[in-house]
Amino acid sequence: MKLIRFGAPGVEKPGVELADGTRIDASGFGRDWDEGFFAEPLNLEELAAWVAVHAESVPQVGAEVRLGSPVARPGKIICIGLNYSDHARETGQEPPKEPILFMKATSALCGPDDALVIPRGSEKTDWEVELAVVIGKKASYVSEAEAPAHIAGYVLHNDYSERAFQIERGGQWVKGKSCDTFAPLGPFLATPDEFPHGVHNLPMWLKVNGEMRQNSSTANLIFNVPFLVSYVSQFMSLCPGDVISTGTPPGVGMGMKPPQFLKPGDVVELGIEGLGSSRQQAMACP
Repeated sequence: MKLIRFGAPGVEKPGVELADGTRIDASGFGRDWDEGFFAEPLNLEELAAWVAVHAESVPQVGAEVRLGSPVARPGKIICIGLNYSDHARETGQEPPKEPILFMKATSALCGPDDALVIPRGSEKTDWEVELAVVIGKKASYVSEAEAPAHIAGYVLHNDYSERAFQIERGGQWVKGKSCDTFAPLGPFLATPDEFPHGVHNLPMWLKVNGEMRQNSSTANLIFNVPFLVSYVSQFMSLCPGDVISTGTPPGVGMGMKPPQFLKPGDVVELGIEGLGSSRQQAMACP
């Protein structure tokens, strides 16, 4: 199943994208796609049954309608750094022996095609296509074997970064990762049944102004999804709706020679097989 949320920022409604690409309004189901919804796996089964009955009678969502994040504001966004060995090398660092964890403020969340707002004082805003995992059942000290049962689904994420804020301003990475609009999610959340062969061999790509910058596959992850869910759960409880973004492959602006960063007017397009695509146009901070 593919879950969407649509409408104006802050008042999004829940919806579903059907197998043929039709998007329908699921407000009549009576739940938003939030922590309470993901906490109970039976909710997905009940939603599927509701869709089977009501898909032809409920309003459709036109292609012109804005999509928001398919997850109503999560409790936390956890990111994994340097989780592709070739990306680590392009940044001049060794691949990590354990996952590198950092947080991204939930206020950075936005829709998949919303504008990217380049923050004030920024000269090094960068792109990162990533596979993100959405937690279903609460996970605390779970094993790698237990981890898949705690996953509600997967979503496309562009983990935008301001490299000077992240690296040159001291402290932790979070302040270079958390600017407003730096976490576009979507277009939809795909539940695990959408991936009968798993999510560890999905082509992924990102273009800037039509030119390919990242072209890789989730097959190149250093630490795979079940390991990451288990690992993170050793340090904090993962709650329903929480997001883990699993890292980016090579091709970021910081790794280019010379480095290239985004400026107002630039267009970033990205996608992962099975998770759709998104598009953000950069603009200066008002």
